[in-house]
Amino acid sequence: MRKIKRGDQVVVITGRDKGKRGAVVGIPSEQKLVVEGVNIARKHQRPNPMKGVSGGIVEKAMPIHISNVALVNPATNKGDKVGFKLLADGRKVRFFKSNNEVIDA
Repeated sequence: MRKIKRGDQVVVITGRDKGKRGAVVGIPSEQKLVVEGVNIARKHQRPNPMKGVSGGIVEKAMPIHISNVALVNPATNKGDKVGFKLLADGRKVRFFKSNNEVIDA
């Protein structure tokens, strides 16, 4: 089980995009994730009429390391650490360490 999953709201805690928020769009590897609107790179793309691709400068969201983001706690509206715990029925769930609120209900 991962501490951050696809669709989670995260905030960047360090780097060029510090303070930006967005949803996790994808997880390309174990230690990287793609967040919408964060770590945008500009790529010069050639036109390809066979594929229907127009040329020009295209902006693309690049992966960011998982240690540079924190999950947003809706109660405090800030980034928070995440932990795991077992419930009484045996399920393993994520929870916020600041207020022990369960994320996966």
